[in-house]
Amino acid sequence: MERLNDKKTFREVVGSLKIKLIDTYIIRKFLGTFFFCLVLILTIAVVFDFAEKIDNFMEKAAPVRAIVFDYYINFIPYFATLFAPLFVFISVIFFTSKMAVNTEIIAILNSGMSFKRMMWPYFLSALVIAIFTFVLTNFVIPKSNLIRMDFEDRYYRSSSRKVAVVNIHRQVFKNIYVYMGSYNPLSQRGQNFTIEKFNDSGRLESKLSSALVIYDTAIHKWTALNYYLREIKGDVETFTKGKQIDTTLTIKPTSFSTDPGFVGTMTYRELNDYISLLQLQGSDELKLFLIEKHRRFANPFAVFILTLIGVSLSSRKIRGGIGMNIGIGLILSFSYILFLQFASQFSLKGNLGPMLAMWIPNILYSIIALVLYKMAPK
Repeated sequence: MERLNDKKTFREVVGSLKIKLIDTYIIRKFLGTFFFCLVLILTIAVVFDFAEKIDNFMEKAAPVRAIVFDYYINFIPYFATLFAPLFVFISVIFFTSKMAVNTEIIAILNSGMSFKRMMWPYFLSALVIAIFTFVLTNFVIPKSNLIRMDFEDRYYRSSSRKVAVVNIHRQVFKNIYVYMGSYNPLSQRGQNFTIEKFNDSGRLESKLSSALVIYDTAIHKWTALNYYLREIKGDVETFTKGKQIDTTLTIKPTSFSTDPGFVGTMTYRELNDYISLLQLQGSDELKLFLIEKHRRFANPFAVFILTLIGVSLSSRKIRGGIGMNIGIGLILSFSYILFLQFASQFSLKGNLGPMLAMWIPNILYSIIALVLYKMAPK
């Protein structure tokens, strides 16, 4: 009997989740309002961005085709996914508040549909947006970012994004270590270069020292100038001096330069591979890339949290009307974004783990969402 009751209960649950006319209505309202807000805010963002950069475009004679297709066509999806949770929140607050003012929420609940069941079309819509955001962020936008950033470097920024770095210590391969006193990405030159090779027992096999190392873009190799080579084979130790020698170092200059936008140009698989390389090298940049990896999962998940907060806040008909709900919603959404930025900085500058830093805002706002859900009129 218990098994029959369990089967019946399961069938009832599955049956209750079938898409109904009211679900279609809410999904259409949700997605329609979301894309309307998206188009509206993106239009404003493009207008302001163009007004800010038009002098640079004219000064550097940027072609109209490049401005439209290389920059803004790639700027729009980048901006849209960056603030997708915020757009979702505003959309939910707006159309749900309007439904509450028109007593549509009361009518839905009085028809026998529970508040919990009413959340089903909201979460279906949020799932569509979350998947769309995740796919774009991990597989589409990294490639478009390359085109957009290349355009900015040509026609907008007066200098390269990359900045010089000092005191570089890297394990580039197994038992091979590299040191540079400083590296300039503009000239692709490093000062006080050293590369050491050890055997499996930790004994030094060779050490190449050079006052200056240059990356040759023609042969894709590093050339050491005024070098000093020490080699140890068994008990025999040899020393060699010379003016120029091509090294066996196969890593690219990007491994030594800091580019704030570089992390956004990698697909998810490329990001994982690069993180593995940075872990091998013991690079100080590892945290930045781990933060980006966890952010790409945390951001889509935030869509569900902010949807729950938005519905819980705006399903009640209050004296302040839609404006009051939108005001409260904006405060909460901007506080979420601010908290996310603080958490990432604490991770970069402090001892907070990258994964925890990216998920703390979601954990905290999940608690807020559940409290507001319990307080919402049922």
